[in-house]
Amino acid sequence: MFKNAAEAIKYIRENDIEFVDVRFMDLPGVMQHFNIPAKAFNDSVFEDGLMFDGSSIRGFQAIHESDMKLMPDVTTAFVDPFREAKTLAM
Repeated sequence: MFKNAAEAIKYIRENDIEFVDVRFMDLPGVMQHFNIPAKAFNDSVFEDGLMFDGSSIRGFQAIHESDMKLMPDVTTAFVDPFREAKTLAM
């Protein structure tokens, strides 16, 4: 849907997107995700990534080494037609 971060951010702002649902697979192949308010989604998310607690995901990290970084892939983004609030998934 998008070629770069600037296109995605512009779309979020111009189309009243309320949330960005960031999705990824855990090691057994189960989809995991977390929602971010769209107003908090900016260039730094694509440059620096999103930090999350890897110990809460099966097979990722032990509690003492649990800080993990997720880098969103803007080329996978789409508007989720099943969400009540307008949500961009990637």
